[in-house]
Amino acid sequence: MDSVKFGTSGLRGLAVDLQGQAARRYTAAFLRHLKGLGALVSDRVYLARDFRASSAAITADCAAAIEAHGLRPIDCGALPTPALALHAMAAQSPSIMITGSHIPADRNGLKFYTPSGEISKADEAGILAALRDEQIADAALPVAHEHVAAIERYVARFADLAPAGSLRGWRIGVFEHSTVARDILGAILHRAGAEIVPLGRVDGFVAVDTEAFGDAVFAPLKGWIASEKLDAIVSADGDGDRPLLMDKQGAFVRGDVLGLLAARYLGADAVVTPVTSNSAIEKTGFFPKVIRTKVGSPFVVAGIAEAIVGGASVVVGFEANGGTLLGTPALVGGGEISALPTRDAVLPLLSALALAARQGVNLAELVASLPLQFAASDRLEHVPGEKSTALLGRLADDADYAAAFFAPDHEIERLSQIDGLQFWTRAGEMVHFRASGNAPELRCYVESGSEAGARALLQWGLGAAAGALKELP
Repeated sequence: MDSVKFGTSGLRGLAVDLQGQAARRYTAAFLRHLKGLGALVSDRVYLARDFRASSAAITADCAAAIEAHGLRPIDCGALPTPALALHAMAAQSPSIMITGSHIPADRNGLKFYTPSGEISKADEAGILAALRDEQIADAALPVAHEHVAAIERYVARFADLAPAGSLRGWRIGVFEHSTVARDILGAILHRAGAEIVPLGRVDGFVAVDTEAFGDAVFAPLKGWIASEKLDAIVSADGDGDRPLLMDKQGAFVRGDVLGLLAARYLGADAVVTPVTSNSAIEKTGFFPKVIRTKVGSPFVVAGIAEAIVGGASVVVGFEANGGTLLGTPALVGGGEISALPTRDAVLPLLSALALAARQGVNLAELVASLPLQFAASDRLEHVPGEKSTALLGRLADDADYAAAFFAPDHEIERLSQIDGLQFWTRAGEMVHFRASGNAPELRCYVESGSEAGARALLQWGLGAAAGALKELP
């Protein structure tokens, strides 16, 4: 269990460490925590999973722990995380998503949901406090299936977001790979009137990080735009809570831009987003209130609660990866879409496409109309957490070292430490380093006044960090 720990969104670790008793113990701890809160009002606990090789076995482990506590495990099969959350919350029941999201295939994880939604950081602490060194026997009872019902509920949620015919004339590719959202995405877009072109479906599992646009897995997309004469390509990560969108010119639409477009389409009067999202969101003037948080959906959920208490009527949260959370109901297309305060890939994709269609522009034109800084991001892989901590600690604590790190081309003006280190230069550019909470990676986010400037700054940031890491003991 050494590698198993809570990250930015859920429990993560090597699959070999999580599978078996570890998954059972954490599930048992989750249920004990809920019981202590008086939050177990149903005898059902819902389960779903992604397509990773280890996910089915870990699902069985979770079911064993649920049955050991006298509760009924309800198997929803391979399903997007937001679809599971929506279905379980409708039944006033907790749920567990077995997924490693976007991290490598040899890893996996558990995302826990209370009957009212995604767990908080306080819940994570409560689960850890309830964790015991115990042995839980294999499951003996059959598991019920609600796969079709969960899908139908999730698809129905978007009926008014992009009504039938609203995307007529759009030809959209669905990059299917191994995301559990692939069939659902195609069905929802087809119902809205779009012509759908399935692309790149694979058997097994391929890790897709929707923020790492330079990954080899995305290499075919621009060619598909041209060869298939597409207006856009859509996709999602492994568990369907982080979106991917490419416009007809072959340019990726950043996740924070997608979230911003969704918030506009939904008529938000408050948005909640981490510090990694574009720094110009406040300057747009689109939203009366903008709350910045640390990276991780639990922090965004807490910010949404703060905005609601503060009197906001339509609250949208989103992360730089594009995962969008709807904290309140919103009126759209003559109807209403219900609140679902957990990350969703379909919501921002459908909102951006519907907004472009409503304005009679393509996606590139829609994005170009936004007064944002040019941004880029990527990561250094296989960087142990202790290495990232050492480098970030030295940059934060040693002003002379930080100045030398950025010299001679970049002069530091100020530093923010809400999550990682966010350096602003006198030239008005931004470089943000933070350790991933989900994998051994050091992430780099940059902003500049031009697209070329952002690309150059990102290349410099990754190179400078790689060099500095090599020099560490």
